[in-house]
Amino acid sequence: MNAHLKGRRSGLVLIVTACLVSTAASVAGAETTGPDIAAPAPAASDTAPPAPVPTATAAPATTPPELADGFGLTVVSEPEWVGDAGRTFRFSVAAEQVPTPTLLPQQEPGTHVIMVTLPEDYEATSTTRHPVLYSLHGGVDRPDTLTNLRIAEQSTSDTDLIVVHPNGSGRGWYTNWLNPGALGPQDWEDFHLDGVIPFIDANLRTIPTREGRSVIGHSMGGFGAFRYAQRRPDLFSHVGSMSGGLDLRGAEQRAVVVGSLVTEVGGVPTAGGDAIFGAPFWPYDAMWNAESPAHDVAALRGMGVAMYVGDGGDLLDDPVQALIEHRARQTNLLAASQLTAAGIPFDFVDYGNGSDWAPGCTGKHAQEPCLQADLDHFVQLISR
Repeated sequence: MNAHLKGRRSGLVLIVTACLVSTAASVAGAETTGPDIAAPAPAASDTAPPAPVPTATAAPATTPPELADGFGLTVVSEPEWVGDAGRTFRFSVAAEQVPTPTLLPQQEPGTHVIMVTLPEDYEATSTTRHPVLYSLHGGVDRPDTLTNLRIAEQSTSDTDLIVVHPNGSGRGWYTNWLNPGALGPQDWEDFHLDGVIPFIDANLRTIPTREGRSVIGHSMGGFGAFRYAQRRPDLFSHVGSMSGGLDLRGAEQRAVVVGSLVTEVGGVPTAGGDAIFGAPFWPYDAMWNAESPAHDVAALRGMGVAMYVGDGGDLLDDPVQALIEHRARQTNLLAASQLTAAGIPFDFVDYGNGSDWAPGCTGKHAQEPCLQADLDHFVQLISR
């Protein structure tokens, strides 16, 4: 048995990529930067230089799949390739479930960006159906970054997986908000589970069953992945968390959620601290307690479960990301203890300072080398 692993399981994956933040402001500068937004690939007749995606190899020879409206989603920006590999495209939708999403800079008001990575042989195998890997991003992040593109394309090279990265807002927390107030409906769970999933199944050649779907996430997305799998075990066969914040009963994670709501980011209006789960203090915190992934592990029985986390490494080197990862690790250890007590098998990769996990990984939060190794390993598990 690999020294990093406990309770080996196999499976497929719905990926959620997300970030546990100490505050929305502290991570905004660290994770979301304009140049990291994946640029459209130029058309064959275009003289523009190729998009700066290291994995790009050649200009796409085909057009992205055509998409039909449905399930509360209306396509408002047609699919366009990002990068040059002809595997990944993005498009935008308006959604009945979240008509006025709280967005980050460079996103269009009232719309949601979705990025999709196809298998390398998708066009060549016109009748083959594929399992889906959904990638939900983290706090103060967006789906169509070059980081997400690079990680997804590398991890799924030579596999039959479709990867879907839907918008989760910088602070949606993959939940139907309890008190959205003037922001209007913020029904992120409904948007993803009742909108995006059937929309993708209707428009792409997927395996539209539980066995053909799984979910994994980073940080806020790790929370979302576990929460979705626990809420809808009929939809997913496997779940994973990459440095997810899994203890919603803890004061620190409650502070993270509240901070993401009340901190203004790039001029985006703030919301009240009780907007998502209600008041975060006793005796009004019943929803916070009920939605804590680390305390609802029984719902994961019969599902492939995996967690990946570092210890933050040297606290003097990038102390904010080191501390965030260190605290995320504590919530993962709690979830692991709950899974063990319940007799539910799981994979747990605790890679410490990252020196034995991947070149360039130093155990910090939101490090691309760490996340790449996490997803590489998870894809191996789900592809058995």
